[in-house]
Amino acid sequence: MKQHLHLITLGVKEMDRSRTFYTDILGWTPSTASNAGVAFFKAGGVVLSLFPRNALAEDASIESEGSGFSGMSLAYNTRSEHEVDEIIGDLRSKGVTILKIPQKAFWGGYHAYFADPDGNPWEVAFNPFFLFDNAGNLDLE
Repeated sequence: MKQHLHLITLGVKEMDRSRTFYTDILGWTPSTASNAGVAFFKAGGVVLSLFPRNALAEDASIESEGSGFSGMSLAYNTRSEHEVDEIIGDLRSKGVTILKIPQKAFWGGYHAYFADPDGNPWEVAFNPFFLFDNAGNLDLE
């Protein structure tokens, strides 16, 4: 298998609520490939999709019920600590649940966490050791 990630799919409990969060709160634009049953968002070199949780679990032959930490988080990297503060402040003003306020991180950066409507944790981070390419993607060699 080649070292490449194409798609991340989040199983969501309420499609309309989640679609509204990603479009109206985060300001993302859905792909034209989206339809009533699935939403796709271009996210740099990866696509984030939203799909009904029960249907996704059934497709993977696993139980859909679960609570607490799912063992994963999503991340958005910024170019400055100030940008972390701006994004979290904007999300807070829109009523988004902030899981961790902006603060220095043990690994030398600065970060915070918020939750999407299904509780999926998103980290907003400034990592002084990461560089971006011209397209805005992380450039890790």
